Amino acid sequence: MVEKAYKFRLYPTPEQENLLRRTLGCVRLIYNKALAARTQAWQENKERVGYKQTSAMLTNWKKQEDLDFLT
Repeated sequence: MVEKAYKFRLYPTPEQENLLRRTLGCVRLIYNKALAARTQAWQENKERVGYKQTSAMLTNWKKQEDLDFLT
């Protein structure tokens, strides 16, 4: 088995850098919320939360007033 790796260096414009930071910030927020929900479901009920349930949670999160920037 051959493993390959590629390295890329990016030189974004200030506008692109701002967009990347905002996008990664949103991704980090949603990942942490989903992880917390899945962890809580497992610890409390020994229940697994799958992709479909997580996707439904994301839909509901986007409807919340404090997370409306996700849409």
